[in-house]
Amino acid sequence: MEDCIRNRQGLYLFVLFSVSRVMCISIRYSVPEEKKSGFLVANVLKDLKLGTGELSARRAQLVSKSTKQYFHLDTHTGNLLINDKVDREALCGETDPCLMLSEIVLQNPLKIYSIEIEIKDVNDNTPKFSKKEFKLYIPENVPINTQFPLESAQDTDLDKNNVQNYTLSSNEHFWLQVKSDESGNKYLDLILVKPLDREEAAEFGLTLTAVDGGEPQRTGTVQINIKVLDINDNFPQFTHSEYKVRLKENSLRGTLVSKVEARDSDFGSNARITYSFDRVPEKIHRCFHLNNLTGEITVLGKIDYEKETSYSMSIRATDGGDLSGHCKVLVEIEDVNDNVPEVSIISITSPLAEDSPLETLVALFSVTDRDSGDNGRTVCSVEVNLPFVLKPTMDNYYQLLVQSYLDREKVSEYNVTITAVDQGSPRLTSTRVINVQISDVNDNPPVFEKSSCEMQIRENNIPGLLIGSVRAADLDTEKNAKVTYSLLPGKVTDGLVASYISVNSESGNLYALRSLDYEQIKDFKVTVRATDGGSPPLSSEVTVRVVILDENDNAPFFLYPLQNSTSPCNELVPKSVEAGYLVTKVVAVDGDSGQNSWLSYELLKATDPGLFSIGAQNGEVRTRRALSERDTSKQRLLIVVRDNGLPPQSSTAMLHVLPVGGFSDPYMKAVEVSKEEHEEDGSLTLYLVICLAAVSFVFLVCIVSFAAIKICRRDPRESFIAAPPHFPPARPDIPENGGDSQSGSLSRSYHYDVCLTGGSLSSEFRFLRPLIPVFSVGDPNLNVNQTPPSASQDIPDQAGKTESGKQARASLSEDAAPRSGAPGCTVNQATGANINCGQNDWLTYQ
Repeated sequence: MEDCIRNRQGLYLFVLFSVSRVMCISIRYSVPEEKKSGFLVANVLKDLKLGTGELSARRAQLVSKSTKQYFHLDTHTGNLLINDKVDREALCGETDPCLMLSEIVLQNPLKIYSIEIEIKDVNDNTPKFSKKEFKLYIPENVPINTQFPLESAQDTDLDKNNVQNYTLSSNEHFWLQVKSDESGNKYLDLILVKPLDREEAAEFGLTLTAVDGGEPQRTGTVQINIKVLDINDNFPQFTHSEYKVRLKENSLRGTLVSKVEARDSDFGSNARITYSFDRVPEKIHRCFHLNNLTGEITVLGKIDYEKETSYSMSIRATDGGDLSGHCKVLVEIEDVNDNVPEVSIISITSPLAEDSPLETLVALFSVTDRDSGDNGRTVCSVEVNLPFVLKPTMDNYYQLLVQSYLDREKVSEYNVTITAVDQGSPRLTSTRVINVQISDVNDNPPVFEKSSCEMQIRENNIPGLLIGSVRAADLDTEKNAKVTYSLLPGKVTDGLVASYISVNSESGNLYALRSLDYEQIKDFKVTVRATDGGSPPLSSEVTVRVVILDENDNAPFFLYPLQNSTSPCNELVPKSVEAGYLVTKVVAVDGDSGQNSWLSYELLKATDPGLFSIGAQNGEVRTRRALSERDTSKQRLLIVVRDNGLPPQSSTAMLHVLPVGGFSDPYMKAVEVSKEEHEEDGSLTLYLVICLAAVSFVFLVCIVSFAAIKICRRDPRESFIAAPPHFPPARPDIPENGGDSQSGSLSRSYHYDVCLTGGSLSSEFRFLRPLIPVFSVGDPNLNVNQTPPSASQDIPDQAGKTESGKQARASLSEDAAPRSGAPGCTVNQATGANINCGQNDWLTYQ
C-alpha cells in the first residue's frame, strides 16, 4: 500500500459556516485489481491524523464519485475496505493510472479529505488477436525486405502485463519485425528475407505468438497463411495518409463520420479496392462501421464523450491482387450537454429540533455533472420561502443551513427541493427532495380555556362525587403535550383544600372528598395547576370557584315561642278586644337559603278554630272576632311553619292564649305604653295576664278576710291567705331565699300574702290596686326587678340595665298596715311580668 500526499505546497480553503472550517487534503492509496470484498486497502486514521473513535464521533462518510460503491470505510477502526471486486480493465480500460476518486467527509467541524485509490493492474488477461487466422496474398515478384503489416495482439493489461514481445515460427522466407511508437503501441511487420517462387511454394503456414511480461506469463497465438500470387505490381494509394474529423457525442446510429478513398493504378480485378479496419481495438468495432466498398465510416454504437474523448483507427485498402495500402483516421468527440447534474446527499439532520440556532447544519450534499466545460458547471438553489439557505463550501459541496427560527407548532416538516442547473446549452436541470422533520421542544405551556371557571355541587353530596372537569391543551407533542393536573395548597375555612377536593392527575376531573354543608360553606376557591411532561416542565393555572347549592335539609326553627321548651308559652289577651287584635307574633328561622328559607305560617289546630288567625308571611297571631263569655278561659293554638323547599320541611309550636279581664287603668296604660313603645313585639304575654288575674283575685280574698276578722274577732295571730289554687305553682327547682328581705326568684307564679292582727279592727284597710311595671322598649327578653319603694310614689321610674340582665323599677301606691303587726307580717307584694320564655322570664326582687 502506497500513500501519496498531494498539494505539498499547501492549498487550504476556509469557509466559515457555524464557526466551522472546511479543509480538503488529498491522499492516494493503491490496491491491486481483482481483490475480493473485505480486502484491506489502508487504515486512514494515521494519514488523517485522527484518534480512535473520532471518525464515528464526527459522522465520517465515504463519498464515491462513481455510481457504484467499490469501497467501504469502517468508522470504528478506520479501515478502508474493498466493498466489491474491482476490474481495472472494466473501469479504466487503457487509461493509466486508473484512479478511483472518493472523499471522506467529517462533520463538526466540516472537513473533507480527497481519497485517490489507484487500481494496480495484474496480469489477468491473455494477449488476443482479432482473428484466429491471418491470410496474406503476396505476389511472387515481391522484392526482398518488403514489409507486410500484421495486426498486433490486444492485451487489456498495462505496462509489463501487456504484450511485450512477438515470436514467429521458424521459416526461411520471412522475418518478424516489431516496432513501437511514442505511445508504446507495437506494430508488426512481416519482412521477406528470401525471394518467393510460386512454383516452389504456393503458400506458407506460420505461427505468430504474442507474449506479455506478467507473472505468470501469458501468451496468445494466431496462424498466418501466406499465398503466393502472380504479379500485381501496383498498391492501392489513399488520397490522404491521415484523416481528422470531429464528431458530436450521442450522434445517432448511421451518422456519417468520414469517408476514406484509395486508388489503384492497375486494371481489372487488381484495381478493385475493398476497405477494412486494420489493427484496431475492439471498441472501434463497437462504435464505428466501415463500408468495405465505399470507405464510409458511420456511427454504429453509442458515442459518449465522458467515456472516450477521441478515437484513432487504421484503415486498409486492398485491391483485387491482395495488395493493400493504409491510412489513419483520428475522430475527436465533441462534448454535448447530455448529462444532468446529480445531487448526492452526504448527510442530513432529521428530525431537526425546533429550537435549533441559526446556521445549524441541516444537510450536506454534493453536485456533480459528467459533462465538461460550461456543460459541467452547476448552480444550486432552494425555494426562497423556506427557513433554510444554501451555502457552497468547495468542489461543488453545499451546506443547507437554518436561516430563520423554526416553530414545529406552525410547520412540522419541510420538503426541501434542491434544484441543480448546469451552464450548458440548453441548460439541464435536476431536482432532489429531502424531507426534514421538525422535532418538538417543550416551548408551549398547557393552556386552559379560561383563567377561571365556576362549578356547582349540591350540599350533602356523597364523598367521591364528580364536581366537574378542567381541561388544558398543549400545542406540543408526545410527552411535551402530556398534561397532568394537581391542586395548589390552600385553605377552605379552617381546613386544607386537599381535604375537601381532589383532582385526577390525568383527566382533570374534580371530586369532592367529603360531604359539603351549605350552611357551613357557601363557596370556596381552588387553584388547579396543569403541568406538561417536558423538560423543563411548563405549567399554567386556573382558579375554580366551587359553589355549593343549598338543599332543603333544615327544618324551620321557632324562636318564639321557643321550640322544644319544657314549659308552654302563654299569652294574655283582654277579653274586651275586638277583631284584628294582635295577640302575639311568632318568629321562626330556617338555616337554608333562597326559596328553601321562605317560611309560611299556618294555624294547624286550635281550641276554637274561628277565634284566631295567623299571618302566613309575618306570623302575627290576631283575633278574628271579639271574645265572648262562651269562649274558654284557655285557648291552645298549634302553629306549623313550613319552608318552600322540595320537599318542604315544617315545625310546630304550641301557644297558650289566656283571655283575662278586670285590668285596672294603670295596667292598661302600662300595656298601652308597652304596645306603643314596642309594637313589633306583639300583645301581652300569657304570664302578664296570669299576674293581673292573680292580683285581682287576691284583692277579693283580702276583702272577705278583713270582713271575717271584724266579725269574728279572732286571736291576734298572723293568718295567711294563699292565692287561689288555679294559678300555676312556683317552679320546684327555683330556690327560695329566706331572711327578712323576703326576696326570691319567681317564674310565672304570682302570690299575695296578707298578715292581719286582732287589734287592727280600728285601723284603716285600703284595697291594693294592681300595678304592672313599665316594660323596657329595647329588648323583649328582659328581667323585670321591682324594689320596695323608699317613699310612696305613683309615677313609675324608667327601667335601667345591669351587667347581668335587664332591670325595671316601680313604686307602690299608698298602703296601710296594722299598728300591732308583728315582725314578718306581709304588708304588700310586688309583682313583675316578663314576656320571654324559659329561664329568661325568671324574676328576682330586691
